[in-house]
Amino acid sequence: MSKSILITGGAGFIGSHVVRLFINKYPQYKIVNLDALTYAGNLENLKDVDQAPNYFFEKVNLLEADKVEAVFKKHLITDVIHLAAESHVDRSIISPLDFVYTNIIGTVNLLNVAKNFWKENYDNHLFYHISTDEVYGALGETGFFTETTAYHPNSPYSASKASSDHFVRAYAETYHLKTIVSNCSNNYGPYHFPEKLIPLFINNIITKKSLPVYGDGLYTRDWLFVKDHALAIDLIFHKGKADETYNIGGFNEWRNIDLIKLLCSLMDEKLGRQKGESETLITYVKDRPGHDRRYAIDATKINKELGWKPTVTFEQGLSETIDWYLQNTEWLQHVTSGAYQHYYENMYSSR
Repeated sequence: MSKSILITGGAGFIGSHVVRLFINKYPQYKIVNLDALTYAGNLENLKDVDQAPNYFFEKVNLLEADKVEAVFKKHLITDVIHLAAESHVDRSIISPLDFVYTNIIGTVNLLNVAKNFWKENYDNHLFYHISTDEVYGALGETGFFTETTAYHPNSPYSASKASSDHFVRAYAETYHLKTIVSNCSNNYGPYHFPEKLIPLFINNIITKKSLPVYGDGLYTRDWLFVKDHALAIDLIFHKGKADETYNIGGFNEWRNIDLIKLLCSLMDEKLGRQKGESETLITYVKDRPGHDRRYAIDATKINKELGWKPTVTFEQGLSETIDWYLQNTEWLQHVTSGAYQHYYENMYSSR
């Protein structure tokens, strides 16, 4: 096969969409999904492609450097797309060390293995690191994050991702490893673990639980449909310039409360409920510490240089996302109960 690509975190939300896209679009590539299968890693996300002849799964934690090295040798890895990360801000506030271990030490372990395995010729290999817009901190009412915006992380999560970004660039400068970094805005779409805002609220509306809104609900985010993000990753991997940074955003800013009300309206319509019924579930709760007021990405660079832009409007993407969750209630029940661990045992214990 022409390439053997290691996709870390490939059983997670964004990672599974990238794995699926690459498996289907590039049958000539060997796609190796490396995932530790922590709470948000779910092999059910890939049930539709896990029998593909060019797909391989390795249950490995990035903290186990010797096992990561063994995967490189076993599959003769030519390139890395690094998505594996602890990513939930609320969890990082409770347990910041988990984010230090996975996002920083895990990334450095992966960099070291790639550096040593590819040392004969770095030009023939790419280490592509996926990051977040949260490394830039918060914006005021105007302005956008660009690729040259100074880093100013405000949560343990964003601080850990900022550190991993710096290590990737340091390895490019110090060891001449060929790297690319991209920073994305908030993703949404199918297979999203129901702790993040949109899938959490979809699940709570279905079950008629309260919809907890932080503070005054006026926090603003730029939302990116996960399938559009996967397409951007594909484009950057194949056509992006080495040692460059690309910001990926949806050109799609929404205040949290406005998004939630739109979600409630669409859910009421799809569930056949009375108009406004789900809005009664909204409950304002105490704000979380270090809550950034506004994020907004300027994605002009990737648009002009690589021709990427979102393929769907937010309303279209949100409607498709809701439909997916309503049609996949069994998946939702499994990920909230942990039953998907049985799927892993059944599928891979003898492979």
